[in-house]
Amino acid sequence: MKHKIGFNKLNRTPAHRKAMLRNMTTVLFKHERIQTTRAKAIECRKMAEKMITRAKEDTVHNRRLIAEKIWDEAILAKLFKEIAPRMKTRNGGYTRILRVGMRNLDAADMVILELVDKADDGKQSERDKRKVEKKAKAKTKAQAEGEKA
Repeated sequence: MKHKIGFNKLNRTPAHRKAMLRNMTTVLFKHERIQTTRAKAIECRKMAEKMITRAKEDTVHNRRLIAEKIWDEAILAKLFKEIAPRMKTRNGGYTRILRVGMRNLDAADMVILELVDKADDGKQSERDKRKVEKKAKAKTKAQAEGEKA
């Protein structure tokens, strides 16, 4: 039976596991997207979502609690000033896991862990631009039909 198993040990020592998860969450907040194995992503997601929930309220206490795990001051500031305000209206589910496929060497299940409201940096693909234009046209068309009736 698997009762009361709170987390995946990831076949590592406690110090190695904590350091790895700290580094993964730091990189996740830095790039807002990482590629890793499914098991690591699930564990990193737990840590990252708790940090974002705390960061939504910018207090000295919350900053110190998160600073225990994120040692980079620039990333810590980014979490409190950019990421948390974007997630202010959400009640949870700040990250998503997208399956990529299997790794060639050992057939590990690879995924992409990313923040849901990922910043685009102004880079929008042609496909996304067409989607936005199509939705705008459909909206104006529906409004015009509503006015006729």
